[in-house]
Amino acid sequence: MSAATGLPVVAVVGRPNVGKSSLVNRILGRREAIVQETPGVTRDRRSFEAHWQERAFELIDTGGLEPGATGIDARITEQAHVAMALADVIVLVVDGTTGPTQADLEVASDLRGAPIPVIVVVNKIDNPGDISTPTEFYSLGLGDPHAISALHGTGTGDLLDRIAQALPQHREPSSSAWASIALVGRPNVGKSSVLNRLLGEQRSIVDATPGTTRDPIDSFVEAPTGQRLRIVDTAGMRREVQVKDPIEYFSLLRSRGTLERVDAAILVVDAAEGMTTHDQRIASEILEKGRACVVALNKWDLVVTQGPDRDRLDRDFDQALGFLEWAPLLRISALTGRGIEKLLGLTTQAVDSHRRRLPTAEVNRLVRDAQQQRPHPRHGGRAIRILYAAQVAVSPPTMVLFCNGPLEVGYMRYLEKRLRQSEAFEGTPIRMHYRVRSRD
Repeated sequence: MSAATGLPVVAVVGRPNVGKSSLVNRILGRREAIVQETPGVTRDRRSFEAHWQERAFELIDTGGLEPGATGIDARITEQAHVAMALADVIVLVVDGTTGPTQADLEVASDLRGAPIPVIVVVNKIDNPGDISTPTEFYSLGLGDPHAISALHGTGTGDLLDRIAQALPQHREPSSSAWASIALVGRPNVGKSSVLNRLLGEQRSIVDATPGTTRDPIDSFVEAPTGQRLRIVDTAGMRREVQVKDPIEYFSLLRSRGTLERVDAAILVVDAAEGMTTHDQRIASEILEKGRACVVALNKWDLVVTQGPDRDRLDRDFDQALGFLEWAPLLRISALTGRGIEKLLGLTTQAVDSHRRRLPTAEVNRLVRDAQQQRPHPRHGGRAIRILYAAQVAVSPPTMVLFCNGPLEVGYMRYLEKRLRQSEAFEGTPIRMHYRVRSRD
């Protein structure tokens, strides 16, 4: 059973390119996992909540199991083994077009002693005339193989019936997260290392190769104040002009789509490299989407911590992020653990600000006091006055000012600054709009 969701866990495993992600997409009824003919597209283990016949379960998509793998392939295989250790049911996917391979036999040998149900799924039986059980897969020693076509959906309904029967009895339903947080940034800035520090486990694959994470990965963690947070580790967001690999292109789209669905973003920046123009582009996307934000300067253990170089670095960060000056900036090191314990606290404060709603009387008082201290410049010889103000939305906080003429951009910034000085809006953008009152 998943400790995070309280649901029984079904792990989909198998060697590379047998169609595990295609099967996961077919079960979910939507394209969540990236599917590509290139072996090894799925690297981390990804979790989804699935439903069949009034049963809910956590479905884990894994990277390819490769006995004897080295390097990053060994880490991918390790993540698949972690998924199997968490599972209540294991679905072993094999390729019906090739027959049992030596890798299939080695994986099956490991699974024969598993204390939980193991279901062998023979995929790529795309011709309806061949849907009868491929007898050669009895050699795996794991019981009756189940033939399917994840591409066409043939046999998947019967497979889900079999999975539902194998699931343990009723578990407590999953509780919803208080907020969703996305870890975003350029490739290889340490997002997965930050996630692993937050969770206290090797949840994401960490490797020196840029672009190791391709799919957004959901995990759950408890904030210091007790709220349950969903953390999404996204693929590194490259500049689009540099994305030539179609897999990376879809990973980029998935990462950007994640910003549409979360409450806040933790922007991870490589402090040793300094703020780049691409970091600024990602920060601009966070602002454009209206998300709360905390900036985490990672790899601070590699930075000079005193002297003129440190002062210059601080000025560079402040200048580069001037348009995001409302976002808290935290110096951290995923390697040493520095500052990690403060990260979730700052993020929950940012989400609180993001959801903050001021009473209309309070908004009008703040605007009235700001006007008295600094009136709007006259326009065409006419005094411009704000007659009424209200907060009309949250996430992000959105203010509408009703006035007798157009407001200058600089004056809108002044009003936003006054709002921030008087109320707790740290960590969230504030959207300001004005409407000119009709003379009628």
